[in-house]
Amino acid sequence: MLDKRKKQILQAVIDEYINTAEPVSSGTLVKKYGLDYSSATVRNELAELENIGYLDKPHTSAGRVPSEKGYRFYVDELLNDEDISIEEIKYIQSKLSTKVNEIEDLTKIATSTLSEITHYTTVAIGPKSDMQIIEEIKFVLLGTRMLMVVIMTDGGLVKETIIKYDDDINVSQVDTLNNLFNNKLKGKPLSKIDKPMEEYILSEINYSVEVIKPIIEQINKIVEEQSKVYLEGANKAFDLPEFKSLELAKNFINVLDAKDIMVDMLNSGIAKDINVYIGKENDNEKLKDFSIVTFKHTVGNKDLGTIGIIGPKRMDYSKVISVMKYISKKMNEQDE
Repeated sequence: MLDKRKKQILQAVIDEYINTAEPVSSGTLVKKYGLDYSSATVRNELAELENIGYLDKPHTSAGRVPSEKGYRFYVDELLNDEDISIEEIKYIQSKLSTKVNEIEDLTKIATSTLSEITHYTTVAIGPKSDMQIIEEIKFVLLGTRMLMVVIMTDGGLVKETIIKYDDDINVSQVDTLNNLFNNKLKGKPLSKIDKPMEEYILSEINYSVEVIKPIIEQINKIVEEQSKVYLEGANKAFDLPEFKSLELAKNFINVLDAKDIMVDMLNSGIAKDINVYIGKENDNEKLKDFSIVTFKHTVGNKDLGTIGIIGPKRMDYSKVISVMKYISKKMNEQDE
């Protein structure tokens, strides 16, 4: 465990490095942070913090930079999680005050708001489709040979698809479909729409396979879709000093393009917590140069999606976590 002086000096180093992206010297700390210690004492403490793994010393500089271990201690023990201004609070309130009909719309608004305030790249996914409980399946006749299927779930998820037929369908048939599908599926998870369901419906109704089978196939496509990934502020990363490195910039682009990496990253967190993964703490090797901060949007036991930030390890964790906490609070108020 670090003593009070080491904590104070480590916090000053990390705060300064986050602000400047330049290695931090003892002289800078004494001048800018009002430390009540001599430069010699600060130098000795910096050397000790380096020896025990909280700081690194770049070969080309006399100053120090935080290590992953140092960032982790900072996040767990030192940061201010109320680093949010009145102006930022008012802006979040204005953005999230509009009532939305679909949870996906709220997720998109929150994702863009988080990026605008923190100036980092934000990513989000909606709730997992297959665990959503069906509240209603609605069939709407759009023409004599065109049928729209709308699925509404308890998590605010709305999925729709359009089916075209070679033969005419009448209103009576549509009414029968509405009654049949809702009687069988209302209150069940989306994952229940499967092959046995197709067999059940075909045995219960006197429609031809040509009518029922396309409905089952289209609904299954909806359910099997991977979670949609929302991305905001990808260009913001390239304003950061770290991304002057072509290798790091290329890795960042490749990560953002890999939908499976994004989905796995956002699904790895614990419900109701803000999760911080720094460098090699990320399970995926491709994320080792970045830090990820995520939070799950939950109401009761319902998973309504996950929002996260991806950026350099020199991330302003204090600002990011403070803004995330407030956005999470306002999103929960929307669900009440």
